[in-house]
Amino acid sequence: MNRRNLLIRAAGLAAVVGGAWWARETLFWPAPDLTFDESGATPWLPYARRANVPTVRVRVAGREVIALIDTGAQYSVIDKRLIEALPERERSLFDMPLVAYGVGGGTQMGRGTTVEVLLPGLTIGKLRAAILDLGPLASDGGLNTPLILGRDVLEHLVLALDPARRHVRLIAREAFVRPADLTATEVRRTGGGLVAPVTVEGVMVEAVVDTGASSLLALDKATAQSAGLLDGRTQQTGTSLVLGGAMQAAVLEARTVTFADHLYRRVKVGVFEQPPLPNFPGALVGMEAFAARRAALDLGSGTLHVSQPLDLTVG
Repeated sequence: MNRRNLLIRAAGLAAVVGGAWWARETLFWPAPDLTFDESGATPWLPYARRANVPTVRVRVAGREVIALIDTGAQYSVIDKRLIEALPERERSLFDMPLVAYGVGGGTQMGRGTTVEVLLPGLTIGKLRAAILDLGPLASDGGLNTPLILGRDVLEHLVLALDPARRHVRLIAREAFVRPADLTATEVRRTGGGLVAPVTVEGVMVEAVVDTGASSLLALDKATAQSAGLLDGRTQQTGTSLVLGGAMQAAVLEARTVTFADHLYRRVKVGVFEQPPLPNFPGALVGMEAFAARRAALDLGSGTLHVSQPLDLTVG
């Protein structure tokens, strides 16, 4: 798989799982129990997969699996094949009015489960997760992450990222001490996630900060049109992982993109189909935006702090 396909596939992942959502206002979804050890944080955990999205090794019902840490996912998700593989005594299933929507309009009806997730230095107890068919997202040929830790977990802690070293850390909010070289960047909290202003060739768009997305930026067709990108410029085709499968996605180049006081040139942008849903994100800014910097995300407080790279022009 070449680098471009990897980036667009991961962007598709975020658009599916990050975009998969259901009405929090009408569904009771209790917060999980987070128990840190005396340090108040996990150690720095190495990425468990070669992709540049944060993935960590965890234990679920005695099994070691890989979890994706995804600020674009409104709720945590577990692959149905993992649930089916667990002993019956480890399954805690319940019915709920769940419909998950994916890029291209794909939908799934789901059930729920309650699991305990163990990480070094942190136990996530009574975690409610949606049971869905994640398809290639959970398969050996894809990202192989049958568990996705979403905003229902991440909004109760601080997520620290060090992409250059390919490490991630989860920190109790009261134990977090902001490093002096991390400065605040403009974001606002909506739907439990962080939305940041991004300019695309001088046009401002609002993008969800999505650690489940590998590429720097992905836009839906309407946003790409409003930003002037669908002007007849050369397009390529990439493969995006979507809910339960894969789909073809358009890839084009933006001359300039700015995010968090950083200028990027000649950025490959994925363009995805927008499901006919209110509040579905029209833009996703992913992990490539943090490639030369460190970051601390506090979804619950609605803050994002990032370090500044030495070279303020990339590309």
